[in-house]
Amino acid sequence: MKKTGIFGQLLIWRVKNIQDRHFVIFLSFFIGIFSGLAGVLLKDLVYYTHNFMTNGFDFKAINYMYFAYPMFGIILTVLFLKYLVKDNIDHGVSKILYGISKDNGIIKTHNTYSSMIGSSLTVGFGGSVGLEAPIVLTGSAIGSNLGRLFRLHYKTIILLIGCGSAGAIASIFKAPIAGVIFAIEVLMLDLTMVTLIPLLIAAVTGSTIAYFLMGKDVVFSFQVDTPFIFTEIPFFILLGIFAGFVSLYFTRATMFTEQKFKKIKNPVLRIGLGGAIIGTLIFIFPSLFGEGYEALMDILDGKGENIINQTIFSNLTGNNWLFLVVLLMILFFKVIAMAATTGSGGVGGVFAPTLFMGGVSGFFVARLINLVSSFKVNESVFSLVGMAGVMAGVMHAPLTAIFLIAEITGGYELFPQLIITATISYLTIIYFEPHSIYTKRLAMRGELMTHDKDKAVLSMMKVEKLIEKNFKTIHPKATLGDLVKAIEGSSRNIFPVVDDDNNFFGIVFMDNIRNIIFQPELYEKTYVAELMFMPETTVCPDESMEDVAKKFQQSGKFNLAVLKDGKYLGFVSRARVFSSYRSLLKDFSDD
Repeated sequence: MKKTGIFGQLLIWRVKNIQDRHFVIFLSFFIGIFSGLAGVLLKDLVYYTHNFMTNGFDFKAINYMYFAYPMFGIILTVLFLKYLVKDNIDHGVSKILYGISKDNGIIKTHNTYSSMIGSSLTVGFGGSVGLEAPIVLTGSAIGSNLGRLFRLHYKTIILLIGCGSAGAIASIFKAPIAGVIFAIEVLMLDLTMVTLIPLLIAAVTGSTIAYFLMGKDVVFSFQVDTPFIFTEIPFFILLGIFAGFVSLYFTRATMFTEQKFKKIKNPVLRIGLGGAIIGTLIFIFPSLFGEGYEALMDILDGKGENIINQTIFSNLTGNNWLFLVVLLMILFFKVIAMAATTGSGGVGGVFAPTLFMGGVSGFFVARLINLVSSFKVNESVFSLVGMAGVMAGVMHAPLTAIFLIAEITGGYELFPQLIITATISYLTIIYFEPHSIYTKRLAMRGELMTHDKDKAVLSMMKVEKLIEKNFKTIHPKATLGDLVKAIEGSSRNIFPVVDDDNNFFGIVFMDNIRNIIFQPELYEKTYVAELMFMPETTVCPDESMEDVAKKFQQSGKFNLAVLKDGKYLGFVSRARVFSSYRSLLKDFSDD
């Protein structure tokens, strides 16, 4: 008999003495600690990498090192992924959603560190992406692997994934409320007390770790000194519409650019092209270097002209209309720079780019209003609200956007403006684009389940586990008399017709032969081959249960034959599928 190890004994003791619900609260605390530490570590990695590489680097001068650094960072990232990780780690939030939807909550162990290293190389060398998605993937991987280590149930592992993402967002932005809302709104966790308490614990713990190790400074420090003015509501509606269309461009242009890069099979050519595009764009618009938070701080500090003072267009700051044109160019090329970074092999997320795009969008709208009307609006306030607008549109997460901007700026007095703009932006983009940038990739491949509980449950069901094999088979050369004998020993009214090699020829329904089974004179004259028919709808054991459910609905049948390469395996019944579905749905849903 195999002896149970110390960890195995610990698992047994835990199951006997600690309920899952209580154990999750305990784990959420440690997930918050690990996620908080990961967020701080990633920030430090990028900070020191950036400082080391740009020591003596004059951002205000025309510097040709803009061309070299991003490409060098992408090369290092690609080498790290190819030879050490040996896996693809881009689009972190999409990977989390895939793990929840299609992989039973499994997020690979290397994701607890690989995304941090990959993104620090990419962003530290100037890649035009953000750090937030990689750290969210890191936190979620911590939750997933802890859940699997302690042999927890699927729905509990999903909750721990949410705890990891909440802790990561809370730590990197010092915004615990936004972290919790992100887990609920983007990862689509059920909002119940069972889920809310662990999420709150993880988020508060993550942000506390960040406060303890990095101080109280938030990403954007801004003091709101202007009250909400009722007459400015139309301007914030206008900003919401503009942010919605910017979000639409962001999503569509990102997908288009990344798909073009995927078609380049030669990795050297792909990296070279991506690096050249990023380097050229950063050389022309230095504000596209890295996350772009420095440019946003200039805008919030009332130094918005600095965003082009470092460019070849610096002499245009005196011309307001040409200045607005340059701002539109920055908006246009930021998406290209971001998509080129990820498309050529870099690792990073869209959080920082959406904040950058939103800040510039708000600044653009405010400057335009101040030029063409008698109203004088606060450009810094519009920049902050614009961040929420573009984030709400791109991520389809208005609540996350509203609370994130309020928390990272301390601008809680901006709630009316944030709500108006984020809601209008979301309503604008949803008319044209039903999926967020995170879910669109999965939806295009038919792998998006998290936003539909029915699909999520069906994805957990496997045809091969539902096959019923207690059907009496009959040979196609058998007589009606042989079939009658088979009927006498069967509780089923369907008889699959197979040969000696189990090749499927059709089925015989007892209801179709009731008029002749009591005519003995036909027993030796009538053959099964004359009575059988081939059903129009059959099932393959490798099919998804969602497709099987559609076949039941479209055919109206209660039993479907399961075939593999023409061989008969059994039947799958509507009743058993429904029974299994109800059982899984009960387990999947929280109490």
